[in-house]
Amino acid sequence: MTAKKALTWSYKNLWPMPATTVMVSCVGKDRPPNIITFGACGIACARPPLISLAFGVNRYSYELVKETKDFVVNIPSNEQALITDWCGRVSGREVDKFKEGNLTPGESLKVKSPYIVECPVNYECTLWNVVNCGSHDLVLGEVQQVHVDESILNEKGDAIDTSKFNPLVSLQMEYWDFGKKLGEWGGLWKSKS
Repeated sequence: MTAKKALTWSYKNLWPMPATTVMVSCVGKDRPPNIITFGACGIACARPPLISLAFGVNRYSYELVKETKDFVVNIPSNEQALITDWCGRVSGREVDKFKEGNLTPGESLKVKSPYIVECPVNYECTLWNVVNCGSHDLVLGEVQQVHVDESILNEKGDAIDTSKFNPLVSLQMEYWDFGKKLGEWGGLWKSKS
């Protein structure tokens, strides 16, 4: 057994779990589209298909989401770390992130918000529910449409081939990429028996 040390709360200690880093695109009723970066995004439910995000209650992008009741969760590759970080550090109130970041707004099929063409995976979401948690609101978006670059699809063309896609991951307030596959859910223990 190893010894443990009790630590006080800090942002660094709050993020020990790896999480998918995403860029969320959104648009207001009469305002141009914007992009915000999240260091953590989660799958909240399978039926209905829900994605969870913690929006800061005073964020400009959150104002846009509340106006149109939709957004797109864009999954960048590990090669897009620089633009992903930049989109999280400048304000959409002052900067057109699509234009200044050389990103292309794609026309979504089911929502008003555009997707980011350069991101390999995009989830069009409608606002499903909001839970106030204090400084942040837990925003649940119901997936309405999925877009996946053909270059990362499996042979059947019906799902992502994880060996072809290396998404950007956040861990302890740092960007990381995937290592190697260890096994599949529910099957790893069988292979070790």
